[in-house]
Amino acid sequence: MSGSEAAVNDVQGAVSLSVRTKSLDHSTLSNDQSKSRLSELNGTDYHISLPSGEQYSGSLLGNSPEGSGTYTWSDGSKYEGQWRFGVRHGYGKLQWPSGAFYEGEFSGGYINGSGLYIRSDRAAYNGRWRLNLKHGLGYQTYPNGDIFEGSWIKGAPQGHGKYTWTNGHVYMGNVNGGKISGKGTLTWTNGDSYEGSWLDGHMHGFGVYTWVKLYGGGTYVGTWTRGLKDGKGTFYPKGRKILESSQQMYLNALRKRGLLPDLRKQNNNNRVVNNVSLERRWSMSEIVLEGGVDDDDDEMMNIDIDMPILEREYMQGVLISELVLSDRFCKRREKRLAREIKRPGEQIIKGHRSYDLMLSLQLGIRYSVGRITPIPMREVRMADFDPRSGYMRSFPKEGSPQTPRHQSEDFKWKDYCPIVFRNLRAMFKIDAADYMMSICGNDALRELSSPGKSGSIFFMSQDDRFMIKTLRKSEVKVLLRMLQNYHLHQCRYENTLLTKFFGLHRIIPSSGQKFRFVVMGNMFCTELRIHRRFDLKGSSLGRSANKVEIDENTILKDLDLNYCFYLEPSWRDSLLQQIEIDSKFLESEQIMDYSLLLGIHYRAPQNLRYGLGIVAEDEDEISPRGLVLVPRGSDDVSVIVGSHSRGSRLRATTSSTFGDEEVDLLLPGTARLQIQLGVNMPARAEHIPGKDGGSTHRQMFHEAYDVVLYLGIIDILQEYNTTKKIEHAYKSVKFDSVSISAVDPTFYSRRFLGFIKKVFPPNSVVGLV
Repeated sequence: MSGSEAAVNDVQGAVSLSVRTKSLDHSTLSNDQSKSRLSELNGTDYHISLPSGEQYSGSLLGNSPEGSGTYTWSDGSKYEGQWRFGVRHGYGKLQWPSGAFYEGEFSGGYINGSGLYIRSDRAAYNGRWRLNLKHGLGYQTYPNGDIFEGSWIKGAPQGHGKYTWTNGHVYMGNVNGGKISGKGTLTWTNGDSYEGSWLDGHMHGFGVYTWVKLYGGGTYVGTWTRGLKDGKGTFYPKGRKILESSQQMYLNALRKRGLLPDLRKQNNNNRVVNNVSLERRWSMSEIVLEGGVDDDDDEMMNIDIDMPILEREYMQGVLISELVLSDRFCKRREKRLAREIKRPGEQIIKGHRSYDLMLSLQLGIRYSVGRITPIPMREVRMADFDPRSGYMRSFPKEGSPQTPRHQSEDFKWKDYCPIVFRNLRAMFKIDAADYMMSICGNDALRELSSPGKSGSIFFMSQDDRFMIKTLRKSEVKVLLRMLQNYHLHQCRYENTLLTKFFGLHRIIPSSGQKFRFVVMGNMFCTELRIHRRFDLKGSSLGRSANKVEIDENTILKDLDLNYCFYLEPSWRDSLLQQIEIDSKFLESEQIMDYSLLLGIHYRAPQNLRYGLGIVAEDEDEISPRGLVLVPRGSDDVSVIVGSHSRGSRLRATTSSTFGDEEVDLLLPGTARLQIQLGVNMPARAEHIPGKDGGSTHRQMFHEAYDVVLYLGIIDILQEYNTTKKIEHAYKSVKFDSVSISAVDPTFYSRRFLGFIKKVFPPNSVVGLV
């Protein structure tokens, strides 16, 4: 019989129990011994005494504990609870001679499930366990009175939580390896606070430090390195009312971008991410305090409230330069910075939930492109479309003869049909080096919230050229099945609006969950701001955004659209013709549920009544009616070409000014853009009388606007399979079958084209200029 093993590690705060189950060792019980030492307590319970001094009282199944029973070890440890097949299983209580105590769930001999553990020093943990380790949501109190409420994984801290010190300091945010890492907010008892990035318990990266009394109160916005100010930043004194709105706008934009923690999400996220843990206690010495001062430090408190705004530059905590800024300059600069920062997505930094996945993805793409680039270009062959034409490669963390060392976890990488996708990249003039630098360069990717119901993860390259999306296994099968016809369609129709696919990959991390990715072109990669985004299917059931707060990154839907768009007549004809060709192709592939993604750049958005926010107010240098078509110039270097565009330029065929001549779009104060089908297309937006646009009726525009349009057909990997047929049958009973999205591809294509024709009605006016 094994003795009781229950070592409690005071530093780590974890319960370490014997891996071997504390059950009866039947090898020590011969038939004779069992007869002499086993006595029946009642009809179902037995009492067993072993030579080692250990005892069991309870029910048996054969010679094994089964059901309820109590086991006492010679060292005084005691278990009372449920048993199954001779091991602890179910609800029970476990006590150690030291006074430590656990009450909760067991499974297969391990502490597993929910339970309360109290150490001999009265430190306590109440939460989830897995295989004797804290794993999941839990509430930890420490001997000195500190409290952590957060999540745990495999006995190591990783993820979101809230730590409260006995002296009143509070941290809310991400932890990694037992230290504050990632984005979070620390508030000191004197009211000072820091919100921003952390690394190993130090302020590290971009952040905002706010003083309550020091320097008379104020805010410093800048960067830190290991707890020391490092680089340029701006100090805003307290009481400068003129800057309050613009500064708050700036900080909100930073939070949306993911550079600062979003306090609203943190406060609403008391449920902590699963599979996260905290095993060791933080100490205040690990956190570099910026300037928490005592309340009685009168000398520092009585500083003139009219201190100027200062732009400061630090080097490892040492102030090396300081510049006084005017209020007007700061206000305009902050608006511009906020406008630049207001790109969709959250930057993936160390400690982010997708950080390891991003590293694996970048390493795999870098390897794939580097592997195929030396192979001479050639025509695509039939065998290249076979899914087996790809390859798999293991990427151990320590490296291998074929792969480099890396900081991510071990993973396996698969590259599908590499020759085909290289050919597609070449078709759109994407250089291999540029492709790698865009996705795999020093800049991190950004993670976008999923706009649909699929739950897919979206990544965006920092230069906005490429979007990476996770796919379901069924979608990968569809893409591989239609890849040959898709490639032929791209070759045949240079103006096609279908999504551009540039790579298909799979990652299997050591954790075992498979991730399948497709790399696509981002159709909204443009010099102009996209003020509104619409996902249009032609159906009406559930086709409204239903969001109270709508901004430039909100994906609106069919019922939210309260404008129609007038194009130059020949451009409208070309657009509708290409959409019909593309939808017929998708119909032939039995694809449905696709959408027209429409991006709209409004000229003079400062005149919009509602909805674009104060960020747009800074565009007052743009002319209200600022669309001008000019003949194609001889100097194409100065013309901005749309990303991933290989189609021909559009001609102003119905304009008496230009005749049948290629034209560019000239935006005063902005740029000269090359006009192509679906890219940089000038149009006139007019309000549809009597239509309030669903959830956007509170954010009405004026009656007419000059706009620039960007559009393409997305989500083209949904087959009309058995699941969709069942969905169609079910919803047809409850709703109008014409209004639902799940319909057969032929009807879907016809309805889709009819709706798009209403969005782009015939233009009675010849020309737009």
